[in-house]
Amino acid sequence: MNQYDLIVVGSGPAGRRAAIQAAKLDKKVLVVEQGRRVGGVSVHTGTIPSKTLRETALNLSGWRERGFYGQSYRVKQEISAEDLRRRLLITLDHEVEVLEHQFSRNRVQHIRGKASFVAPDTMQIVKDDDDIIHVSGKSILLAVGTRPYRPESIPFDNKTVLDSDELLEIHSLPRSMVVIGAGVIGIEYATIFSALDTAVTVIDPKSTMLDFIDKEIVEDFTYQLRDRNMKLLLGQKAEKVEKLPDGKVAVTVDSGRKIITDMVLYAAGRMGATDTLNLAAAGLEADSRGRLRVNPETFETSVPGIFAAGDVVGFPSLASTSMEQGRIAARVAVGAIAMEPQKYFPYGIYAVPEISTCGLTEEEMKERGIPYECGIARFRETSRGHIMGLDTGMLKLIFSLKTRRLLGVHIVGEGATELVHIGQAVLNLKGTVEYFVENTFNYPTLAEAYKIAGLDAWNRMGEKKDAPADTVKLTDTTTSTTVEESVKSEKKKASSK
Repeated sequence: MNQYDLIVVGSGPAGRRAAIQAAKLDKKVLVVEQGRRVGGVSVHTGTIPSKTLRETALNLSGWRERGFYGQSYRVKQEISAEDLRRRLLITLDHEVEVLEHQFSRNRVQHIRGKASFVAPDTMQIVKDDDDIIHVSGKSILLAVGTRPYRPESIPFDNKTVLDSDELLEIHSLPRSMVVIGAGVIGIEYATIFSALDTAVTVIDPKSTMLDFIDKEIVEDFTYQLRDRNMKLLLGQKAEKVEKLPDGKVAVTVDSGRKIITDMVLYAAGRMGATDTLNLAAAGLEADSRGRLRVNPETFETSVPGIFAAGDVVGFPSLASTSMEQGRIAARVAVGAIAMEPQKYFPYGIYAVPEISTCGLTEEEMKERGIPYECGIARFRETSRGHIMGLDTGMLKLIFSLKTRRLLGVHIVGEGATELVHIGQAVLNLKGTVEYFVENTFNYPTLAEAYKIAGLDAWNRMGEKKDAPADTVKLTDTTTSTTVEESVKSEKKKASSK
């Protein structure tokens, strides 16, 4: 039997980061991947494909230039599904090549096959040629990710009724679409297809959406969606989905409304891909959605030596957080020192427009009883926003009135997922409102919105009463004269010589 220091099941963001981290610590590592190529859901059906689809749609549709040239402006008049897929395949091939090279360079072994537990430290791998091998590991990391939730009541056909994985394989762009589910995935795809001028209707039984995002940001986002004629049927449940003889699909809502559409995307949740792992043999049990419970600091499960990371452990289910979870889990698994995860990390929603947030929301500030002040900046207030033709987009900063520290940064609009990292750094380094007021930002840039928002809050908070040490007048301690006077004196001496 082959023995390893760490066996990683799954090669998505958590799995690959864990494997490479353990390999860099000179450990013997094996990665087991059941997909055709390494990369997992993130590379093949999730993060990378959806973001590539978004970028392609915005480029070909001319979305970013419509502020100047009008709503009818398009870079390519007739956009096909093949146009979208062509760029997608190029991107995916590159991602796979990079990952395979990383595994090779770090001497990470990987096998294509289906893994399942035989014992807590032993796994059976059924390879593509039906050959069966057994491997044992001092530690095992489960990074199997998730798959779309597919209820039996929905008539999936991979053509007009699809889940989010199947959407990437469509052969033609629909003129109309109903998206069932107003979570992150549903909203991302709904807004992408809306940017392609597909008439989109979103249905969700909850009366609100994206509840973990600051309410004011969601309100601004919702206004933008409705402004471009997207239909949001929130607080309404899709009771029946049926295919019609003419090839269209009818969606009946509990309010009695019946919507006829070309395509239905069902995006109401995902399931942990744990059903084939034979968890019972390892003493593990998943919840009703196939997810595993772990220690949030070490990512170890209830069984010593077995870890789990990534989407399979649940919220926040982001590629970025999955990578960090995998790295920490790997270090703990092989006995290396692992720092506690950063308290504040950014969320990124790659909708059209983007949303990104880090830290506390205004609602959380109220719940915790923290006195606060907010600063707002609209992208149209910046010169860069005018140059880019932006009529929408906003940045919101939340500060503690007591400590003046930044406690939350929330952005909706173009480039939000890039801009948020400035706020993330200041937040984690415990910076105050004075940072934004006293620092200089490149001009013209969208980052200047931080200055505007900082000043907006500072004007209401008032100037800090106790001046920090670095604002005291700088003096020459040997002569008790100011530095400016010292410089003048030295120049005078030099000229006299």
